[in-house]
Amino acid sequence: MDLRTKYLGLELAHPIVVGASPICDDLDLVRRAVDAGASAIVMHSLFEEQIELENATQDAMAMHSDSFAEAGSYLPTPNDYVLGPDAYLEQIRKLKSEVDVPVIASLNGATDSGWLHYARLIQDAGADALELNVYWNALTLRESALSIEDRVVRMVQQVVEETQLPIAVKLSPFWTSLGHLATRIESSGAKGLVLFNRFYQPDFDLERLEVSLTLKLSSPSELLLRLRWLAQLSGRTNLSLSCSGGAHTATDVLKAVFAGADSVQMVSALLQRGPEHIAKVKSDMERWLAEHEYRSLAQAKGSLNLVHTPHPEVYERGNYLKFLMGYARSMR
Repeated sequence: MDLRTKYLGLELAHPIVVGASPICDDLDLVRRAVDAGASAIVMHSLFEEQIELENATQDAMAMHSDSFAEAGSYLPTPNDYVLGPDAYLEQIRKLKSEVDVPVIASLNGATDSGWLHYARLIQDAGADALELNVYWNALTLRESALSIEDRVVRMVQQVVEETQLPIAVKLSPFWTSLGHLATRIESSGAKGLVLFNRFYQPDFDLERLEVSLTLKLSSPSELLLRLRWLAQLSGRTNLSLSCSGGAHTATDVLKAVFAGADSVQMVSALLQRGPEHIAKVKSDMERWLAEHEYRSLAQAKGSLNLVHTPHPEVYERGNYLKFLMGYARSMR
């Protein structure tokens, strides 16, 4: 079965990609993933805060901690990060020397400041593409949605100017007009979108009356939101589309492809079941496509998106009303 796909201009043997995760820090896990058939590796993000911390002098950090001792616990230290900026670049070089699949690096930030020059260093280290992971939690009540959107566009433009690498922008689903932002990102020179990054929500510890950090792996139910936006953007933009979040099985991957995804990033399933899970997903995909008389994955791609589905009304508001009314009648 021909499962070939193209993502960000990169030729992939199939759409299953190891998504951004701690897996990329362990060369043995990366080798196991590639041996199991991973078509590409996405590194976890190098954070804006890491780069800014690297640029700040340790003397300045020490001065603040001496003046306000209790404030030091709120500042990240170099040891808080798995890979600092220099180690991150070295890891790109190691991965490129160890595996023969594309390595996609990632930058995570929220401002359009000087840290973006690291895109050039990532290119020089040998990465095949770059994912710009935009993670912004708008706490101020005074900044408009348009202002935040403008900042994202400026970030994309600066990264595009810094490097010749194909750029994908990883977004959350919480933008006021995601489709409009996608068109602006495309006009800014990016080549792809990753739908979506995940907000790690704080929880409350009622016994200690503290806000606590939580980390939960994705579940297949999270795929539905990705499918909706993949289907709405596929065929209406030239951006290459990647699904991130909720893909655990071959069925999940195929749904994303039918919605229009060029690649599907998998993390939680691999952390739970090991990198060898990729081989099973790929085999199950081939079996399903053969049983349903598909000659290639390309034949299936986007066939259920907004442009090609025989029932586009399922993506519209009227279908929401119809569904709720039907559910209410079923309870009588």
